[in-house]
Amino acid sequence: MIAGDLEHARVWVATTPVDMRKSFDSLAEVVRNFLGRDPLSGSLFVFRNRGGHLVKVLWWDREGMAIFYKRLEQGVFHFPRANTPSVEIRCDELLRLLSGAAVARRNRA
Repeated sequence: MIAGDLEHARVWVATTPVDMRKSFDSLAEVVRNFLGRDPLSGSLFVFRNRGGHLVKVLWWDREGMAIFYKRLEQGVFHFPRANTPSVEIRCDELLRLLSGAAVARRNRA
């Protein structure tokens, strides 16, 4: 069931770094108060640290919150730039981002 849920999940990338000491509840508060989204929506919410080498993904899978945490040994994650608190990307773009590749911001309807 998880793979099917993720296949159709929306992915929101926070454009401002967050403190990587944050965990489930404090990241959910960032989603609510800063991104203006519902952390229980089933969307994935992607955050990076100021240095850009750490990333966390917060996701509600209908049974509970899950966090994916990754550290690059070399280089940084290349997040899309925007003048908004978050940018929506596709799941395939998330996979590129997590591999260290750049994800360009595109205008979406």
